[in-house]
Amino acid sequence: MPLVRNPILPGFNPDPSVLRVGQDYYIATSTFEWYPGVQIHHSTDLANWTLLTRPLNRKSQLDMRGDPDSCGVWAPCLSHDGDKFWLVYTDVKRKDGSFKDAHNYIVWADKIDGEWSDPVYVNSSGFDPSLFHAPDSGKKYFVNMLWDHRRRPLLFAGIAVQEWDAKTKKLVGERKNVYQGTELALAEAPHVYKRNGWYYLLIAEGGTGYEHACTLARSKDIWGPYETHPEKHVLTSKDHPRAALQRAGHGDIVETEDGRTYLVHLTGRPTTQLRRCVLGRETAIQECYWKDDWLYVKNGPVPSLWVDLLGERDESKYWEEKRYTFEDGLHKDLQWLRTPETERIFNVKNGKLTLIGREAIGSWFEQALVARRQEHFSYDAETVIDFSPTDERQFAGLTAYYCRYNFFYLTVTAHSDGQRELLIMSSEASWPIGNLNTPYVPYVQIPTEGKVKLALTIRGKELQFYYAVLGSGDEGLKKVGPVFDASIVSDECGGHQQHGSFTGAFVGVAASDLNGLAAEAKFDYLLYKPVKNRQDAYVRDNE
Repeated sequence: MPLVRNPILPGFNPDPSVLRVGQDYYIATSTFEWYPGVQIHHSTDLANWTLLTRPLNRKSQLDMRGDPDSCGVWAPCLSHDGDKFWLVYTDVKRKDGSFKDAHNYIVWADKIDGEWSDPVYVNSSGFDPSLFHAPDSGKKYFVNMLWDHRRRPLLFAGIAVQEWDAKTKKLVGERKNVYQGTELALAEAPHVYKRNGWYYLLIAEGGTGYEHACTLARSKDIWGPYETHPEKHVLTSKDHPRAALQRAGHGDIVETEDGRTYLVHLTGRPTTQLRRCVLGRETAIQECYWKDDWLYVKNGPVPSLWVDLLGERDESKYWEEKRYTFEDGLHKDLQWLRTPETERIFNVKNGKLTLIGREAIGSWFEQALVARRQEHFSYDAETVIDFSPTDERQFAGLTAYYCRYNFFYLTVTAHSDGQRELLIMSSEASWPIGNLNTPYVPYVQIPTEGKVKLALTIRGKELQFYYAVLGSGDEGLKKVGPVFDASIVSDECGGHQQHGSFTGAFVGVAASDLNGLAAEAKFDYLLYKPVKNRQDAYVRDNE
């Protein structure tokens, strides 16, 4: 079987939780402020994955209006107890500073792609929770990291275990801090397993940047004491800055039907000399083996770029051009930000996507923006917009977007006299102020009515906008604005202190009406066309 090249889930797909039920494999990943919450991919061979569902899709389950950038849904844990699917997740309301307001919930479903329950609140003592189903007793244990704002002695205070009663839907008994990790610190992302009489505790350490690692410990009792793996970190790139897969950590373990063991984990692929992860934090996989009842990563602890999986990947799907039209609703690749009340920000009818102008781009409450992940280092994007703004406070268009502090945005807008124009807005690593870059790129006047084609190309770190006025007799795309640095739309420039931004680059369409009149912008389609680039995950060495 040909080897498969990592990552298996390219683009913004962090904090993987993996599960096998029979012959089916599932991976759940974090979605942060993007709605609906939690992505679940499906595979039968660990090599080819398709997006199956986003289970947190209604107001009773998730409302993230007001959640800052890189808050929202953190680190889901997907499990199955032989009867139901269970999903544990955190909704983070505040992350910067000394405090974390992180609320942990559990939902469940009979079918993974069916309707999931309303959430049951569990606790807010930390984040990255998981649910362990004890195979012998049938008991369930809730496991999460503990946050200590006093730093006495640790900010990431350790891993807590407490029994959770599935009948009463409540925590019961004592909560115990069972493991504090190693000197690498920042213990988080716990998962518990049982094998050959041992309880294994897999955690992440070192933070989600370039010191990231997976650390393993074991005990004969779920309550500890836990001894640390002889090599401490079963997976890490921290001492190998030239490894192809960086930031390796936050993992989960799965066994195949024939007894092979794999570790899925977070990774990043930095580009440019500034080491910027434009595609965000992605999901990779490693083959493992057991020795003396300890897990080891094959050829580890540094993650391998190429791995032996159960199947060969169909790479043609990765390179498919995606032309999103709106005859049958919103395509599953597309998401929006924070709100469950979609009728206030968009609708799909008569083959058009209509965005309803609300707050400014970057708003943490109600902005009309529909976008998809950037999964390639180079691509083309295009749309056609029909929008009649009356002044400068109404604008809509095409954007390469990361967050409030980090985007490039080609807009159709108008001057105060009503003359329609194209104006590029950019916010380039502007945290904590969030100002637009000035001076502005010179505007381009366009006819007051009529459709406009907007496009952008990204080639590595170079971004160029284009436009064409349809019906003008000259409909060829023309360049507008300079070449921008596309690598800014990355984790490292995402708008917080170092390694404090957790999502990834998106491309999509947006609309704002700062007059409060809910002006509508109509879009015919959104095109996303991958372009092969030597840095990309699936370009083989001989291409």
